[in-house]
Amino acid sequence: MGIISSFKNMFGRTESPTTQQENPLPGDRFPSTERGSRSTPENGMKYLYRQMWVDPDLRQAILDLRDMDRVDGRIKKIHKRMANTAVKGGLKLKITSQNKRIIKLWKAFEARLHLDKHQKLYSDARALAMEGNLPLQVVIDGHNRVAGAVRMPSETILPIVDRNGQFKDVHHAYDQYDLTTGQAMASFALWQLQIARLDPDSFDDMGAMGRPYLDANREVWKKLRMTEQDLVIRRRQRAPLRMAHVLEGATEEDLKAYRETVEAEQGEITTDYYLNKKGSVTALQGDANLDQIADVAYLLDTFYAGSPAPKGLFGYTGDLARDILEDLKRDYFDEIDSMQDIQSSVYDQIFRLDLLLNGINPDQYSFSVVFSERRTDTPNQRADLALKHRAIGVPFESVWETAGLNPSEILAQRKAELNSNNPYPEETDDLGGDVSITPGNQPKGESATSINNG
Repeated sequence: MGIISSFKNMFGRTESPTTQQENPLPGDRFPSTERGSRSTPENGMKYLYRQMWVDPDLRQAILDLRDMDRVDGRIKKIHKRMANTAVKGGLKLKITSQNKRIIKLWKAFEARLHLDKHQKLYSDARALAMEGNLPLQVVIDGHNRVAGAVRMPSETILPIVDRNGQFKDVHHAYDQYDLTTGQAMASFALWQLQIARLDPDSFDDMGAMGRPYLDANREVWKKLRMTEQDLVIRRRQRAPLRMAHVLEGATEEDLKAYRETVEAEQGEITTDYYLNKKGSVTALQGDANLDQIADVAYLLDTFYAGSPAPKGLFGYTGDLARDILEDLKRDYFDEIDSMQDIQSSVYDQIFRLDLLLNGINPDQYSFSVVFSERRTDTPNQRADLALKHRAIGVPFESVWETAGLNPSEILAQRKAELNSNNPYPEETDDLGGDVSITPGNQPKGESATSINNG
C-alpha cells in the first residue's frame, strides 16, 4: 500500500463507488476525499430554488447600479476612475525573454482578443466594478485558436451547481437566460465561460457570484438623493422675501380690499405702503441658514466611506488634511491593485487555454498575465527601487520589470537600436551605466541613488 493510500485510510474514509463524484473535472482520475458543504446554508437553500432562474438579488443590484451610474455623476465618476486607473498601461506577459515562442503567441493572442486596446480593457474593468463579475465567453475559430473573449451580461448567467456549490457537470456549467421568455438561450461548458468574481461569498463556492463594488452603498445613496431633493425643495419654498401685513381692527371687507390692492401692484416697483389705520408691514427674510446641511454632509461621508477612494479625490475637499488624503490614496491604490489581479486572472486562464490548443503545456513555463502599472507605487518610487536593485547586482530583466517596463520589448528595442545606422558604431555588451547607492536619503521618498554613465 502506498504512502498516500495509507494517509487516506488513517485520516479519512475510503470512497465507495457510490460516493465518488459523478462528474469529476477533466483529467481527474481519482476520487476526492472532500467532506462537508462548501456553500453556506443560506446559499445552499438558494441554489435549490435557483434552478430555473437567475439570482434575483444580483440582478436587482446590477440594475440599481446601472441606474445610479446613469443619473448620478458621482457614481459614474467612481466607476470611470476605477476602470481607468486599473487598466492604465495595459497588459503584459510576465516571463523571461528566453521563451520567445510563448512571447510570440502572447502577442498574437493579445491582438486577436483586442487586449492591446484601452477601450476593451476599460470596458471589462468598468463592468467588473459595476456588476461584480466579468464573464468572458471563449470563442474558438476554425484554426483551433482562441479568437475572442466576449463579455456577457452578468445578470443573465446562471451557474449550474448543486446544493454544495459544485458544478453538476463541467460540460454544462453555465446557462444564459433570456429574461423575457424565462428560457435558457445558451449553455456553456466550464472552459467556455471564464468568470472573474469580485468579493464572492466563497471563492470555492462556484455558485456564489460576485457583488458590485458599490452594492452595500445603494441604501445610503437613496437616502442621500432624497435628502438632496428635499433640500432643494425647501430652498425654493423659503427663498422668496415675504411681507407680513398687520391691520388691527380691520374688517374682513377692509382686509380683502387691501389685499387686492397690494397684489394688483406687485407687478410694479413698489417700495412703500400707506395705511390710514393702525397696522404694520414686516419683512420676512428667506431661508438664510444655507450652511445648516449637517444631515447631507453626514450621508455624503457615509456614502464615500464605502467607496474605493476618499471623497477628496472626487471634488469634496472640505477640511481634509493633505497627509490624511495621501494615506487614503494609498488605500485606494491597494483596492485598484486587487481589482487588477482579479481582472488579469481571467485573461491568464484564457491564454493558458490558447496554449493548450496550440499543443503547449502551460505548466511547463513560469509566466503570468498582469497589468503593466501597479498603482500602489508611484513611477518615481518604482524607478528608485529598480536603480537600487541594479546597484546590488540584480539582472537587468528583473530591474526593468521592477521599473514597470516589459523586458522583452526593451530587449527588442535595444537590438533594433544596435542594428540601426549608428554614426559612431561601437561593440559593447554593456546594457546600462554604473549605479551606486549614495548615503543620506532625501526627504519625501526621493531617489538616493547616483548613476554614472562613464
